[in-house]
Amino acid sequence: MKIVQSSDSNNDISSDQGTIVLEDKPELKEPPLYQVVLLNDDFTPMDFVIYILQSIFGYEHERSTQIMLAVHTKGKGVCGIFPKEIAEMKSHEINEMAKAHEHPLISEIEPMTD
Repeated sequence: MKIVQSSDSNNDISSDQGTIVLEDKPELKEPPLYQVVLLNDDFTPMDFVIYILQSIFGYEHERSTQIMLAVHTKGKGVCGIFPKEIAEMKSHEINEMAKAHEHPLISEIEPMTD
């Protein structure tokens, strides 16, 4: 909020008038969302995929198994939906953990479509 002072030419304090100018609040938009997607391969053990989903995303064993089976049967599966920076971080963490354990598992991010 801005306060603009206007006064008469005689500098009489009692005659000063304050004018309040209200500025519009900036509109805040939700950040665009991205899916973290696991891609199927024929070499990464299913137990390792479940381990990844539990350790990085905090899923329970049952939910991790459901996602792992979706990856296995459909070729890819969504692990979670996040703002871009968080999705990139989680995808990178998956790829680094897979590489550290010498598995070819790959994760990528995809923008959400409405």
